[in-house]
Amino acid sequence: MTKIKVKQLKSAIKRPQNQKRTLEALGLRKIGHVVEHDATPNILGMIKKVEHLVSTEKS
Repeated sequence: MTKIKVKQLKSAIKRPQNQKRTLEALGLRKIGHVVEHDATPNILGMIKKVEHLVSTEKS
């Protein structure tokens, strides 16, 4: 399974509650925080929902 690194670039302040919860579910807490996940369809869908707040990198 390939891994994907997700980095939070923008704040969750003034964002809809579902986007805040998606960031929390991904394990992102603050700007600049990086987490690594398996590239499963569930994770890719979550990233797609908040792609304007995060950056991704395959590893």
